[in-house]
Amino acid sequence: MPPPFSFTILVLSFLSLLTATATIGVVYTPSNFPTPERVASTLTSLRIPSVHILHPTPAAIRAFAYSNISLILSVPNSLLPSFAANVSFASEWLFYHVLPFHPRAHISLISVGTDVVSSSSILAPTSDPSTFLLPAMRNLHLSLLDLGIKTISVSTSFSFINTVSQAFPPSSAEFHPAINPLLVKPILQFLAETNSSLLIDLYPYTVYKVQPAIPLGFALFREDPFNFRDDPITAARYRNLFDVMVDAVVTALAITGHENMKLILSQTGWPSSSSGENEEGTPAYAQMYLKGLISHLKSGLGTPLKKDGVAEVYIYELFDGDDEEENSPVEMVNNSSTSSSSASDRADDQHQRWGILYPNMTMKFNLDFSGSEKLSAMPAAWLVELALGIISHVVVYFLLL
Repeated sequence: MPPPFSFTILVLSFLSLLTATATIGVVYTPSNFPTPERVASTLTSLRIPSVHILHPTPAAIRAFAYSNISLILSVPNSLLPSFAANVSFASEWLFYHVLPFHPRAHISLISVGTDVVSSSSILAPTSDPSTFLLPAMRNLHLSLLDLGIKTISVSTSFSFINTVSQAFPPSSAEFHPAINPLLVKPILQFLAETNSSLLIDLYPYTVYKVQPAIPLGFALFREDPFNFRDDPITAARYRNLFDVMVDAVVTALAITGHENMKLILSQTGWPSSSSGENEEGTPAYAQMYLKGLISHLKSGLGTPLKKDGVAEVYIYELFDGDDEEENSPVEMVNNSSTSSSSASDRADDQHQRWGILYPNMTMKFNLDFSGSEKLSAMPAAWLVELALGIISHVVVYFLLL
């Protein structure tokens, strides 16, 4: 005897409130102040579930032991040629950064480098990432298996602006032909073989800066009746630049035959301060983007082409970093061959700050990482009434059996 129709509707209504949403974490570069222990304690109190650690140190990883915070570790780009040349270098790195802390520190993934494509000129003027990136990833993966660790995935990150041909329309996007055959395609195959995820650094801010025709509100998740763009091929309607860029990656993956690959946004954010005439880098705009981003991700709506949305998103960054920091969003824009920004724009970009916390561990912005927004936004009495209704229907249904 099937359950009553009204009972089924109630159950489906309740389950719709529990739609799976993206994990929202932060990017953290360890330093002596504040201490890693204080950072881990604060992030736990803020209910931040995941952290992407750039340039990880053993002390920083140790601080997150027993914290229930999931970690992504990024191997510095400068180490990749050594990893590729000899598996023992990869094993040595694991002995210092993983083995002493696993599984007490929940390391879910190791990114072999950060946006190596745009950073290869920094490693060496003639370096070709296709010669060492994938070998380095394979050697680290083999080292993990040799240590008996099968729960940590291996991947690498790419920046959207240096890897994807275009943002709009998303249905026409693809990986840049110059790097796809020799670099992206073999790496995607490795990720598929090892059941790993693709990491993308995705900044609507950078696309907005190089394409002035994009309305600022479209990049900042602002609600407006006319704030949308329609893809002329799929007829999908986009109400924010974030979804446009995500679906461009989804299309590029589909073209390569990996449409079901798990997608992690390893960096995203908006600058909260800058100098010169760059008026878009302000605390007000940064808060608009971050609050809009979190609200959108927690809605569970996904994107027009990816209804389940991205798996994880990491906000860059926890604290304001050094201007010369390797692989900053500034460097991504400056090294991008697709960038049309002027030299003055790039010079101004060097003074941006992206942090969401002050060094004293107070928040710059009013952000909620708890993940309970969807339920807390509804009146408690309504939730109680819904739960009691489901229980009463269950009782009546089984009494009638």
